[in-house]
Amino acid sequence: MEENGGSSGGGGEPNGETLGTCLSSLIDKGSVESHRYFLSRITLLEMLKDRGYSVPSSDINLSLHDFRQIYGQIPDVDRLRFSVTHLSDPSKRILVIFCEPGVVKVTSVRGIAGQIVNRNTLTGLILVLQSQMTNQAQKAVELLPFKVEIFQITDLLINITKHLLRPKHRVLTDQEKQKLLKKYSIEVKQLPRMSKNDAIARYYGLEKGQVVKIIYSGGITDSYITYRCVW
Repeated sequence: MEENGGSSGGGGEPNGETLGTCLSSLIDKGSVESHRYFLSRITLLEMLKDRGYSVPSSDINLSLHDFRQIYGQIPDVDRLRFSVTHLSDPSKRILVIFCEPGVVKVTSVRGIAGQIVNRNTLTGLILVLQSQMTNQAQKAVELLPFKVEIFQITDLLINITKHLLRPKHRVLTDQEKQKLLKKYSIEVKQLPRMSKNDAIARYYGLEKGQVVKIIYSGGITDSYITYRCVW
């Protein structure tokens, strides 16, 4: 029986022992930048699919290795942009743009706006920032003729809806909303509120007045349901 110095491992460790092949294979030898872009892009694709947009499963299931093969270790943000159309309403199209590293200034917003083709068919724009946006840039964004959502890349490194402790959320249709209000003989303002800036509201791109069904399961009780109105 060998002790301290067996030759079955891979890379060396400080105490002279070796690192097994299984463990060494888990080490990510790629760049941090490519990993961040990969994770955030996957979350965006899952987010838009959950909103009802047409997103190919092959894009969501792309591996980190294949992502790096396509976009490289230091991806060009222009190549990461993509657009999707809504499954039930093809007239709805959202464009996703990753901004360059650094503070986003008004000139950056104007440059982005100038690069958008077929803007007449665009109903939404998602900007992914890696730094802050100036007040002037924010005002320029508000002047664009379509809805603009802004996310920090660090907020997209994980999909919050997949957290084990997060209850399930489902956005009600207008018909379901009216049926709910009629069932309990209440007005929408009497429902518990959810801030428009809530992480879940932002994930689903919710607007004021929309109602979300929240299903809690596990814990002390088996399950229970509540509803919240975005405010």
